[in-house]
Amino acid sequence: MSTVDALARLLRPAGAGIHTVTTGKSEQLALQRAIYGVDRDEAIEGAWRAALAKLAGAEVVILGVPSDVGAGFARGASFGPQRLREALLRDGSVPYATDAVVDAGDVWVVPQLLDDAMLSGPQLAASRRDMYGDAADPRPVSPLSLARAALDRIRELAPRASLLVLGGDHSVAWPALAAVAAGREDRIGILHFDAHTDLLETRLGVRYCFATWAFHANELIGRGGKLVQVGIRASGHPREHWESTLDVRQHWPDELAGRDAADVADEIVRHFEARGVEGLYVSNDIDGTDPAFASATGTPEPGGLHPDFVCALIERVGGAFPCWGSDLVEVAPPLAGAIEGEPDATLQTSVRYLAAQIALGLRRP
Repeated sequence: MSTVDALARLLRPAGAGIHTVTTGKSEQLALQRAIYGVDRDEAIEGAWRAALAKLAGAEVVILGVPSDVGAGFARGASFGPQRLREALLRDGSVPYATDAVVDAGDVWVVPQLLDDAMLSGPQLAASRRDMYGDAADPRPVSPLSLARAALDRIRELAPRASLLVLGGDHSVAWPALAAVAAGREDRIGILHFDAHTDLLETRLGVRYCFATWAFHANELIGRGGKLVQVGIRASGHPREHWESTLDVRQHWPDELAGRDAADVADEIVRHFEARGVEGLYVSNDIDGTDPAFASATGTPEPGGLHPDFVCALIERVGGAFPCWGSDLVEVAPPLAGAIEGEPDATLQTSVRYLAAQIALGLRRP
């Protein structure tokens, strides 16, 4: 079996990662027709496979992981990838679904599962039987496990491409970072925008979820200050606790007030350079941004970052290193409620971020 065929067996066309038979099906199909440039539903599968065949020449590869089972108490980020793609298509100014930017599609999400390591043997067999028709099929069944397997295949096909993951809750950053860092763990730096540290080793006994991914990412890359967090303001411990116990570097908004974004970015670049960083992973949780610009998320926190500041750091820090991968997570349109202008404001802010992150991959310094 070719690597492209093996990848196709792990994924679905863009927008089809949420399994639906009736509700929402027409919206999924409309998105897929637009992305893959076809006018018939029957042509989507062939056009998607043709896109996968272009991965070897891609500079940026997009993967959707529409899972929010790793979130906290507020769900809705599973709709992020679909709505983000719709917003990109409406905007039209961002290079998307071209030969240079290939949308590989979605991980197929069973919304009650998270990671295969948390499943019993009987549950693995039952899910494999229903998903693949064979209880002995070796393919993973949970979104985080499927994402890691798919991203490993994508790196085989497009080793020089920058990988961009659309979440989903922040747990999806764990397989994304792990796949991007594989073989270069000691040389990668993580630029992490968030209101929360996500630095718990476990949460209620769960190893991988929205609150733990950064801890495991920091361990994977060997600590050493190579995880830099920006926007932290909702934490049970002060900055000094996290920096002293886990050897991370944090920039809280109250300390950034009045500082020029270029100066902060240059400080972060020097920090990474001093630690031997050669490539970058950008993890962008939308709740790092102030709710005035992005409130359609599970845990909006006041006092956040301005989008201009976030974009400036992405562009300036990312311009100093090759961007090996990035994500945009926790965009949850159903959680906008009755807030005026939402979820459109969150999606507009998200398009700005995606434009900046895609540009890093296309620039490939």
